[in-house]
Amino acid sequence: MSSTAIGTERPSAVTARDLARATATRTRRSAHVKLWAGAVCTALVVVPVALANVLPLPGANAQDLSRRRLPPLSEGHLLGTDQLGRDLLSRILHGGQVSLTVGVLAVLVSGLIGIAAGAAAGFFGGWVDALVSRFLEAQLALPLLMMLLLVVALFGPSVAVITCVIAVAQWPEVARLTRSLVLVEREKPYVAAARVLGLRAWQVLLRHVIPNVVRPASLVVLLLLAQAVLLESALSFLGAGPQRPFATWGRIISDGQAYITTSWWLVTLPGLVIALLVVGVNLLGDGLRDRTRRRKGAGA
Repeated sequence: MSSTAIGTERPSAVTARDLARATATRTRRSAHVKLWAGAVCTALVVVPVALANVLPLPGANAQDLSRRRLPPLSEGHLLGTDQLGRDLLSRILHGGQVSLTVGVLAVLVSGLIGIAAGAAAGFFGGWVDALVSRFLEAQLALPLLMMLLLVVALFGPSVAVITCVIAVAQWPEVARLTRSLVLVEREKPYVAAARVLGLRAWQVLLRHVIPNVVRPASLVVLLLLAQAVLLESALSFLGAGPQRPFATWGRIISDGQAYITTSWWLVTLPGLVIALLVVGVNLLGDGLRDRTRRRKGAGA
């Protein structure tokens, strides 16, 4: 091809602006799909669990040995029965109330601790930052599940103890993110302006800095809900969860593992409920995070 032909080539009709718009469109659609899929998956678990006490279901602990290990879609038992003739759907829904209560309370407590500690470390720096950072490093160096089992063994497997243990185990993740966000916020002009106006450091932190970092930090707290439910289920599966008569998801799976080769639904169905909730919460959190990033990019 001659140099004249090369020099007369027409420029591409696709500009950099068009590419940016196409990328933004794909990101927006992806975030929208994640939000809807996550909301649907989460609602499929949370709504029936919340309505478990008003639904026409047998008692979660009502035994009928003549109807042991009935398969799903049996008469009067949508998901079948367990090894003691108890309705599996009722046990899953009522067990979900305990598991979700522990998970929600744990992430709320861990979120408050993490945001407070991370904000103080990032804003004040110095010995406060050093102290919080050393606590973070010390806790992250410990095996998580072993630490949880040790604390539960020392203080007992009550709902309050397990909630506090999971909260303490999860606060470092919130604190690290909050600290990094506050390090960026404290260098912005509005912080200097607030100090010039005579506000004290703690007033600037509480009134101006923390409100600007709560939203991204709360997304991490939402994602920690799935981890909290998994931790509670793991503790219950190992026998260190809330004791009877509480029917948690982990205990339901633990009780049915001896019958997995003959009665697969005793383990599979509770496991699918946990998986559906974890996938739903993760998709919901990812969708909200993508939407927040897109808004920040548009604002910039």
